[in-house]
Amino acid sequence: MRVRINGETREYRTVWMEEQNIHMIDQSLLPHRFEIFETRDHRETAEAIRNMTVRGAGAIGVTAAYGVTQAALQAPEERFEEFRTYVEEAARSLKATRPTAVNLSHAVDRCLNALEGCRSVAEGRKQVAEEAEKIAEEDLQASKRIGEYGNSLIKDGDGILTHCNAGALAFIDYGTALSPIRFAHEAGKRIRVFVDETRPRCQGARLTAWELLQEGIDHAVIVDNAAGYYMRRGDVQLVIVGADRIASNGDTANKIGTYEKAVLAKENRIPFYVAAPAMTFDLEARSGEDIPIEERSEEEVRWVWGMDEKGTESKVQITPEDSPALNPAFDITPARYVTAFITERGIICPPYEGNLKEDFGKGKRKI
Repeated sequence: MRVRINGETREYRTVWMEEQNIHMIDQSLLPHRFEIFETRDHRETAEAIRNMTVRGAGAIGVTAAYGVTQAALQAPEERFEEFRTYVEEAARSLKATRPTAVNLSHAVDRCLNALEGCRSVAEGRKQVAEEAEKIAEEDLQASKRIGEYGNSLIKDGDGILTHCNAGALAFIDYGTALSPIRFAHEAGKRIRVFVDETRPRCQGARLTAWELLQEGIDHAVIVDNAAGYYMRRGDVQLVIVGADRIASNGDTANKIGTYEKAVLAKENRIPFYVAAPAMTFDLEARSGEDIPIEERSEEEVRWVWGMDEKGTESKVQITPEDSPALNPAFDITPARYVTAFITERGIICPPYEGNLKEDFGKGKRKI
């Protein structure tokens, strides 16, 4: 992704690995500071995923795969069984960090499966590391193809609504929901992006807006409650969101508030697209009822954080001291509200029950 710092433009991946250390853009500091965070073992990596130093379905999947690699590189060398036990325990701790986004568990499982047939620690380390890099490269290529396919849905002059951040920061680069927007912009189409702030962590206002600003793409941040206003006025021609897990019937888990945007889009006869790679589809989940929803700390709702007038980063409480809060991180959008899925295989339209299994089921590609 393109990052402009002190007048200099550089290209970054969201996450990468050098020797035994994982490097990642610290998303908790954006948009006010750009820093690279480094983890030295799988425990630090698990905590970086849990506290959302790194976030986004694809990015945490790749980070978790690199975390398994760290465990493989740092595991006991004497006996293969001890090595394997150590890696499996690390894998369980990584999978427990964020329960909703299925990319993470898919990536970890693939790294564990890479150990099958290995007879030595050296071979095991090699296979896990190669699988993690393969996952990262697949994430990158899938994001590009999603952008190419999704660009065909965007017309010159369109207003596009997004929710949360499904851009380069949420993957290795390009992203999912923002990838078609990037391709449309590069093609010279005049577009404007309406960026939902996405409370409570404000990933839209903080991260999506930052990405679009880096790319010079016309956009405006709006409060979550304003989406219907702009839809009804005719300013929005399509909605594109990402996903954290998609069931076999097309029900989609994404950042809290996505369901509301889908209902509003249908009411206003606006296409609602979900952009996601194969790794996000969970064909073992029959419907949204089978998708676990992460509940996060009420502190995220009761407090807001940012930069004050003096340029100091600060946190302030916005609720009464004794008022409790509820904080589901995701919601489920029923398949009937999804116009189509934009994937690296192409655009998948209803009926989803059969089409998803045909494209991502047995005999096609194991996910």
